[in-house]
Amino acid sequence: MGAINAHLRCVDPPIHDRVGIIRILLSIAFWLFFALSSAVLFLGALLVWALTRPFDADGRVLHLYSCFWAQLYFYVNPLWNLKVEGRDRLPWKGAAVLVANHESLGDILVLFGLYRPFKWVSKAENFKLPLIGWNMRLNRYVPLIRGDRASIIQMMAGCERWLARGIPILMFPEGTRSKDGEVKAFKDGAFTLSIQQRCPIIPVVLTGTARTMPKHGLVIQQAVHARVRVLEPIDPAGFAGDVHALRDHVRDVIVSEKARMEAER
Repeated sequence: MGAINAHLRCVDPPIHDRVGIIRILLSIAFWLFFALSSAVLFLGALLVWALTRPFDADGRVLHLYSCFWAQLYFYVNPLWNLKVEGRDRLPWKGAAVLVANHESLGDILVLFGLYRPFKWVSKAENFKLPLIGWNMRLNRYVPLIRGDRASIIQMMAGCERWLARGIPILMFPEGTRSKDGEVKAFKDGAFTLSIQQRCPIIPVVLTGTARTMPKHGLVIQQAVHARVRVLEPIDPAGFAGDVHALRDHVRDVIVSEKARMEAER
């Protein structure tokens, strides 16, 4: 009997192994669809850019098209669910600095679900990606080389130009994705911009996104229940020019709200 059971275990792999295989197959299917759809949708982006450039110098229409492009992967995946709360707190016009916690590469897809005009601050290497990076260039998002002082200065200047034109920017003040889902220390850039440009900080809290595309991994989880909650704008005037006080306050607000959202599950 022991020999028979051992043979059956060899023929019929454990459930967790089969689940792992299914996840790998689903991930392969997703990335194939992602590549093929991106090729088609980039052609659409070129057309939108060409048609709207004469009357939409800030690229608002192209950005909204890019929101649809990113959200498509939630629309077609029945195992991925996204709930966005507080979208009405985001401006259609007017300067603002949006700051969000950062759990995974999937945050990018999720935050496009805000469907409001803004310019991303993103790693410079992302702009070199075929199709996706080319669309980022068309949108004139703001590149950044981490740890490079000259690049940081250029990034801040680029953000200031967009804010002066009444276009919000969106930044991950942690600087990189969290490995364990805990909110890391915030960097000063977003809060310096808010104080210098006298525009509100709008905290955006994400939960559940770590299960889309974990850091250093391309294997997608089977079920994702992501949530985005836009919080009330914070006026920097109440912090008397103290960047660190504003930074720490906003981080505390995001950490507290993230814990509350996770407890609501």
